[in-house]
Amino acid sequence: MRILYFTRDYTPHDFRFLAALAETDHEIYYLRLERRGHQKEDRILPSGVRQVNWSGGQKPAQNKDAPRLLISLRRVLRQVKPDVLHAGPIQTVGLLAAMSGFHPLVTMSWGSDLLHDAEKNGWYRWATRYTLKRSDVLVGDCDAVKQKAIAFSFPGERIVTFPWGVNLQRFSPGDDGGLRARFGWEDTFVLLHLRSWELIYGVDVFARAFVSASRQCPELRLFLLSSGSLAPEINRTLMQSNLIDRVHFGGQVKHAELPNYYRASDLYVSASHSDGSSVSLMEALACGLPALVSDIPGNREWVVPGEHGWQFPDGDVEALAKGILKAIDQRDVLPRLGQNCRELAEERADWPKNFEKLLEAYEIAIDRNDK
Repeated sequence: MRILYFTRDYTPHDFRFLAALAETDHEIYYLRLERRGHQKEDRILPSGVRQVNWSGGQKPAQNKDAPRLLISLRRVLRQVKPDVLHAGPIQTVGLLAAMSGFHPLVTMSWGSDLLHDAEKNGWYRWATRYTLKRSDVLVGDCDAVKQKAIAFSFPGERIVTFPWGVNLQRFSPGDDGGLRARFGWEDTFVLLHLRSWELIYGVDVFARAFVSASRQCPELRLFLLSSGSLAPEINRTLMQSNLIDRVHFGGQVKHAELPNYYRASDLYVSASHSDGSSVSLMEALACGLPALVSDIPGNREWVVPGEHGWQFPDGDVEALAKGILKAIDQRDVLPRLGQNCRELAEERADWPKNFEKLLEAYEIAIDRNDK
């Protein structure tokens, strides 16, 4: 099978999909819509993946570029002659792929493109309907995505759902390599937050909740990883509260170093306003780290309160602060919750096993066009 994998940018998620595809007997071609301000993935393309040169992929894409990019995409399709075109997110890459008229087309939702962006305005609703109507198969990572696609009139029998999963050998309970001791945090309670510093991920909500909880619990500490456009606001919130000495700003941590951060922490926290099956949440579960997450559909599919951690009402700063303090008060149950987390990850978040569903989606799309 010749597969053209068309994505928006080059992220750790793209690397995982491409690496898994490269291990199959199929021919894999990679097409990138745009290059944003910074490289999101520092690993080179997996061996065996052929990058396609075209008019895009060198700078941020704009709406005015669409005619030129569409002409170039059609030229690529004629040259590569793929057996299947894999494209996503929906309203950007998926839309351009749908406009090309190529089939079989497997559109992959990235979660928030359907759960959040699809209802932004009339243009996004149109782009979503247009793309889905011309897709042979839709791939999604959770039931919430599936139900949203069905609400947009996409046939449920043509939706393939699977969590993207994690490497259960790499992300597992174990020693943190001395990371916690390095900061002298052995006798503290450590939170881990590694979502991007953007509004959709609620990092502003989390920062305010951390301040509130820290005022009542001096032993609270924080690994605050990643970065983003809200950096000035987040830094200001923490500096004005005189809590900088309780926070480690880790920035963009290399993928190989991530497991130690999960292992060095007592609680994973995400205040995201929109998520499918969050990969970072699955990584935390795989490492046996209980979670405190916003009560949104994607999270409810993973975190059962009292079994894998806790939930709090989306956007509620004080409820999140109280949730953090509750976890501290109930720290004696964390080992039991951690064991439940690992068992759940082994059951539902095994990446090599889940990846097979993607290949099934390709076959369904091809069979549909052969009829």
